[in-house]
Amino acid sequence: AFGSAEASQILKDMGEYQYQGYPENMDKMQQYLADLAEASWHQNLYWNWMHTLRPLTRQVPDGYPTFMLNQAWAHKELNTLLGSWTELKHDTILYSKQNYAEMGGGGMEEIDDRGYVEPNPHLYARLAALSAMTRDGLKARNLLDERDSENLSRMEELALQLKTISEKELRGESLTEEEYELIRSFGGQLEHFWMEALRDQAQDGGRSMLLINNRAPVVADVATAPPSKVLEEATGYIDYIFAVVPVEGKLRIVKGGVYSYYEFPWPAEDRLTDEKWWEMLDNGQEPDRPAWIESFMAKTGEGRFIRP
Repeated sequence: AFGSAEASQILKDMGEYQYQGYPENMDKMQQYLADLAEASWHQNLYWNWMHTLRPLTRQVPDGYPTFMLNQAWAHKELNTLLGSWTELKHDTILYSKQNYAEMGGGGMEEIDDRGYVEPNPHLYARLAALSAMTRDGLKARNLLDERDSENLSRMEELALQLKTISEKELRGESLTEEEYELIRSFGGQLEHFWMEALRDQAQDGGRSMLLINNRAPVVADVATAPPSKVLEEATGYIDYIFAVVPVEGKLRIVKGGVYSYYEFPWPAEDRLTDEKWWEMLDNGQEPDRPAWIESFMAKTGEGRFIRP
C-alpha cells in the first residue's frame, strides 16, 4: 500500500491480485496513503513509526553504493519494513503478558576495524524525529522521568549521527575516527537502550535471565478469517547479512544483522504467544519463510554472490 513496485509484483506473483476486488481496493489504499497530508503521518507514535519506515520502499537512486542497486536489496528492505511492522503490531496488541526486546549486543568481534553504515539518511532522519516526538509527547503528559528522557534524547542523537555518516558515505567523504568509533560501539549502544527499557524487570540472574525472557522473536495475529483462521506475522532470530562496501577507497566485506520475517495462517483457537513461537523456533517447527526472500537469502553452506 506504500506504493512499492517490488511489493506489488510479489503480491501479483503470489496470485493475490486474482481475488475479486483486490486490485481495486489496493489502488484505493495506495491513493489514500499517497494523498495523506504530512500532518497525518505525525498524528501519533503509530503513524510516525510507519512514516519512519516509508523510505524502505523507495527506489534507490543512482549514486548509491552498488550493493544497494539490485532486486535483492529491494527485497531485503521490504523484509526490514515487515519485520519492524510486525514488532509494531506486536506492541499494539493487548496480551496477558507482553515481552518485547530489540536485539541485544554480544561481545564485539574484532574482524573489521572500520565499519560501515547502510546509507539511508531519510530513514535515520525520521527515526530521530520519532524519538523526539516520543520524548516530547510523554513529557507534555508528565509520563516521562529524566532518565528515560535522556535515553530518548540519546537515541535521537544517535540517529542523527547515523544520518550524517550516511550522507558522508554517499558523497564519498572519509569518516572521522570518532565516527568509526561510533560504528564500533553501535551494538553496545543498542544493548544500553535494551537494558534500560527492561531495567524494572528485577530478576535473579541479571542480564542472562533478561536475554532468556525477552528474546528478539515476536509474533502477532493481525487479521482474522472467520471462522477458524488468523494471519500471524512474526520475526525469528536475527540473520546475518554480508555486503561488499567501499571503506576508505577499498572494497570490504562487512557483516550486519537483519530481520528474519514470517507470515502464515494459524488456527484461531490456538493463537500464538511469544513463548509458543520461541518453542516452535527452538524445535525447528517454524513455517517456511516467504518465497520472495530467496532473492537475498542463501541456505546454510550455500555460497552466492548477488550482482547489481
